[in-house]
Amino acid sequence: MSKKDTVTKAFMRENTVFADAFNYLIFNGKKVIQPERLQELDTTELVQLIAKGKNNKNESVQKYRDILKAAVIMEDENADYLLLGIENQTEIHYAMPVRNMIYDALQYGNQVAAIAAQNVKEKKAPTRAEFLSGFYKADKLRPVITLVLHFGADPWDGATSLHEMMDFPLEEMRTFIQDYKIHLIDPAALEPDELEKFSTSLREVLGCIKYSKDKEKLSSFIRNNTRMMLEINAARVIQAITNITLDLSEEVEEVDMCKAIDDMMQDSREEGKAEGRTEGILFALTGLVRDGVLSIKDAAFRANMTESAFEAAMKKI
Repeated sequence: MSKKDTVTKAFMRENTVFADAFNYLIFNGKKVIQPERLQELDTTELVQLIAKGKNNKNESVQKYRDILKAAVIMEDENADYLLLGIENQTEIHYAMPVRNMIYDALQYGNQVAAIAAQNVKEKKAPTRAEFLSGFYKADKLRPVITLVLHFGADPWDGATSLHEMMDFPLEEMRTFIQDYKIHLIDPAALEPDELEKFSTSLREVLGCIKYSKDKEKLSSFIRNNTRMMLEINAARVIQAITNITLDLSEEVEEVDMCKAIDDMMQDSREEGKAEGRTEGILFALTGLVRDGVLSIKDAAFRANMTESAFEAAMKKI
C-alpha cells in the first residue's frame, strides 16, 4: 500500500470525518449521522467468490473495501440501520462503477448467507420456498451505501455509472440493462459553498487539494480560513497529496497551515528571483554573442549550458 493510500485511509477511518463525508452526501451537511453511532466492520467483502482458475478449477477470491462501518441513524424514536463504505481513490479508477457494484453485491450476498444460517440455527418452520432460498419472506437486508472519495486535484474524468462504460448499438436495449451509479466526492468539482457543508477538517483537506495547483488560490483559501490549525492525520493527507512541506514530527499534534503557506510563498519568491537572475545573465551573454564579442561555445560555457540549449534560449530573447 502506498503512503498516499495509508494516510487517506487513516484519516477517513476517524468516525468524525467518516460521518462528515456521509452527512454531506446524504443530508446536505446536516449532522444526522453521529460518530458515536458508527461501528467499524471487517472489510473482507467476500466469503467465497467462485472464479475459474488454472486447470478450469473453481477458486475462492477475496475482495477488500477500504473502510466499512455500521451506522444507526435516529429519527425521532425510529432507528435506521445501514452499512456505509468508503473507497479512497488517490488515482482515478476507470472501472469504479463495476468495482463498487461488486462490493455492494457481495455485502448483500453475505447478509443473505448470514440470515439463512441464523434461520437454520433458530430452527424456524419455513415454507417450501423459504426452505429452498434460506431467506424467509419476513427477512430484511440492511441497505449498503458506498462513497468514492477522490483525493486528487485533477477532475474525475472516469465513468460515474455502469451505462457510461457501455456502448449501446441498439438504444432500445438501454432500458433493459440495469445501471449502477457511484456516489462521488471530487474536490475539483466542489464549489466554495459546497466546501462549507463539511464540518470537520475534511473541509480543509478537500479545499487544499482543490486549489493545490494554484499557489495564489491556495494561499487565499488558507489565509481566509480560521480553522487552519489541523490535526496530524489531516496534515499528513495534505502533505502526501499536495506536496506542501509540513512539520509532521511525532511530538506535533497540530499543524499550522498558515505558516506552511508562508514558507511555500517565500520559496516561490526566492525561485522567482533566481529565475530572474538567470534570465539576466542569458540576456547579457546573448548580447555579447550577437555583438561578436563571444562565440556561442564560450557563452554556453559561461552559462553552464550546452551549445544547443544556449542557442534555443537565444531564440526566445
